[in-house]
Amino acid sequence: MTTVAEPRLLGEPVEAYVPKLDPKQVIDLARQAGLTGRGGAGFPVGRKLAAVAATGRPAMVIANGAEGEPGSEKDRYLLTHQPHLVLDGLQLVARACHASALFLYAPPAALEPVRRALWDRRREAVSVRLAPAPSTFVAGEASAAAAAVVGGGAIPADKMVRLAKREMPTLVQNVETLAHLALVARHGAEWFRTRGTQDEPGTFLATVGGAVVNPQVVEAGYGVPLGELLAAAGGPSGPLSAVLVGGYHGGWVPADPELPVSRAGLDSYGATPGAGVVTALPASSCGLRETARIVEYLAGQVSGQCGPCLNGLPRMASALSDLAHHRIWLGMTSEVDRLRGLVTGRGACHHPDATARLIGSAMRMFHEDVTAHLKGECVAR
Repeated sequence: MTTVAEPRLLGEPVEAYVPKLDPKQVIDLARQAGLTGRGGAGFPVGRKLAAVAATGRPAMVIANGAEGEPGSEKDRYLLTHQPHLVLDGLQLVARACHASALFLYAPPAALEPVRRALWDRRREAVSVRLAPAPSTFVAGEASAAAAAVVGGGAIPADKMVRLAKREMPTLVQNVETLAHLALVARHGAEWFRTRGTQDEPGTFLATVGGAVVNPQVVEAGYGVPLGELLAAAGGPSGPLSAVLVGGYHGGWVPADPELPVSRAGLDSYGATPGAGVVTALPASSCGLRETARIVEYLAGQVSGQCGPCLNGLPRMASALSDLAHHRIWLGMTSEVDRLRGLVTGRGACHHPDATARLIGSAMRMFHEDVTAHLKGECVAR
């Protein structure tokens, strides 16, 4: 079992170093390492690179550090403390995809340290253009990033349109993923696999917050026990009722210190490590109220392209808020389930699906709370 020891990404800042690898070697390294995306979806990087390279056309590559998730700090940490690792990875991906255009997309404040690092690398073959990301939740979605860097609105495109199949093939990769790729190129695929699990190799960055003594960004191998992640942030500040793993598009899990933080370990709860946000909920807080607050926020973070976002999310937020605040009406829980079914799979992007999934997670994890709230009571203590 891996632990939070031996930092890699959180180690001492490194200088620029891009090994002389040809496109096939970069793709093969990513595959051999088992590297997956750290932006939330967890898609195999080697497959993603190969799909873009197979088009045979010059590609546009975007390093995505938008980090619209309110509870996440990991990408900003990397861009501030390890900009060269991110830029090394971006140049390797550019080589694999025969890229003709490179962008780094992040909030304006996070771009300043990158701008300084780029000055040291001004003679690189493919220059990197910096693109400011707006402070909205959906701005970090891959197709929203692709639209924003070329001057459009940071709005997700239809999820059926694959970026790799566009007239100019486009690859969007999270900045943490790029930093990992840079380390794999330096140290090898086997080195990368010495952490994590056989099926989910490597380390990941987690922003551990909420009811912990010292909220911070922590690096750990996949499969790390939840208790060790919380302990690395000073441990819980008091008794916990649950932990939100994966952020606002994640899921609620029990505050079990032995629970493995990996896709396999969290699967039975409908959760994944996602973008590495781990938020501890104190026993004194109501899980339904906290979820209602999050869903109300998500319902306001829409691009206005489809009915599920324009109508479904506000109605789900309203119904969940009524339950959380004891405004009880007949058939309330059935209506929440009905609305979840109506929006799932019907949105222009994945925002409605993920929001509905979070609500389902809350209804399962806080089922005792649901029963209590229907009686005008609350189990929070």
